Amino acid sequence: MTQFTASDAVTGLVLAGGQARRMGGEDKGLVSLGNRPMLAWVLERFAPQVDEVLISANRNLERYAEFGRRIVTDGMTGFLGPLAGLAAGLVTSRTPWLVMVPCDSPFLPHDLVMRFLNVAAQYDSPLVCAHDGNRLQPVFSLVHTRLLADLTEYLDAGERKIDRWFDRHQWRPVVFAEHNDIFFNVNSPHDLQQVEARLLAD
Repeated sequence: MTQFTASDAVTGLVLAGGQARRMGGEDKGLVSLGNRPMLAWVLERFAPQVDEVLISANRNLERYAEFGRRIVTDGMTGFLGPLAGLAAGLVTSRTPWLVMVPCDSPFLPHDLVMRFLNVAAQYDSPLVCAHDGNRLQPVFSLVHTRLLADLTEYLDAGERKIDRWFDRHQWRPVVFAEHNDIFFNVNSPHDLQQVEARLLAD
């Protein structure tokens, strides 16, 4: 089995382009969490694991630019979901591999990317996805850029479901059952309170 050891094998993509309806339409990446934008917590854990971080955003682009990262926007209009953000990231990526994570999960594991890459190498798979021990967490995934053409075709056909696109490929799960709370994300003001209490307690 090939062991990946260099961070420059992969580009990171933080998905911050959704509408966040359950948060009252607030831009979740910019919501204050412990007196910092939520995206700042994600970048703190994610950036050291990759060579470059891209931010997928479709509004408040000037504010996201303040984080000093390249911004990518969906190639299609209408907030089409995480696959549209992924497609934009794959187009922009300077490396063969891209890892995507959401902007509202501040408890990312520090070894997320390495574990993804090792499973991809072990099974020679172009797509791996996190599993929390109970279910898949598809917005935490590693994707090879060679899948871009198929993803573009899928989106152009009007398809949007991420799990259906995964099933077009030989994907593999990466199980994080020992730390399944790391995939807790913020979908409501109540979730925000819970996350803030935990962060301040650490």
